[in-house]
Amino acid sequence: MFDDTYKILTSEGDGLYKEKGSKFIAKAFPVYSEDEVKTRVAEFKKQYFDARHHCYAFIINPDKSCYRSSDDGEPSGTAGKPILNQILSKDVTNVCVVVVRYFGGIKLGVPGLINAYKSAAKEALDNATVIEKTIDEVYSVTFDYPLMNEVMRVLKEESIEQQNPKFELNCYLEISVRKNDSDRVVEKLKRLYGVEVCYLRTV
Repeated sequence: MFDDTYKILTSEGDGLYKEKGSKFIAKAFPVYSEDEVKTRVAEFKKQYFDARHHCYAFIINPDKSCYRSSDDGEPSGTAGKPILNQILSKDVTNVCVVVVRYFGGIKLGVPGLINAYKSAAKEALDNATVIEKTIDEVYSVTFDYPLMNEVMRVLKEESIEQQNPKFELNCYLEISVRKNDSDRVVEKLKRLYGVEVCYLRTV
């Protein structure tokens, strides 16, 4: 069965890691678009304008299909990737983690950098609030008024709330159904002669 749940942050989280004078300040926060990521990263660059590096990674969408990471001048693979890996191991989406580095004068080397960015990102994610959500599909349901009771009976049996109802001679409403239940519910409604069900979107 398709996994129809995903995890998101409902609050921001902070992290801090110090090593040989270098300071790594991390922030994990919810995002829903690449434009939002750009805006927030620009804010961090302004806020920590005197920092040497502003590295980050993000994952967006319930299926985690949109993701990217940036080393921002650190050696390739030492910053963005460790941050991204922490997001993946936390199994969250619609999230961005930025780690700002103040250089302390002593080079940490590749293993040291990877550990520092990883540790700062992990602490920020651990300090954020995570909740689990279901992937839902939204459908429109159209029917003639005499079918109202039968349609409502199905919705009641399945504990489904109606949205945007318009009850006239021709009735219209929208329903939001958990993805794993959608085939069964749609089939039930379609069995009612004269009821039309159309897929609208996934949320």
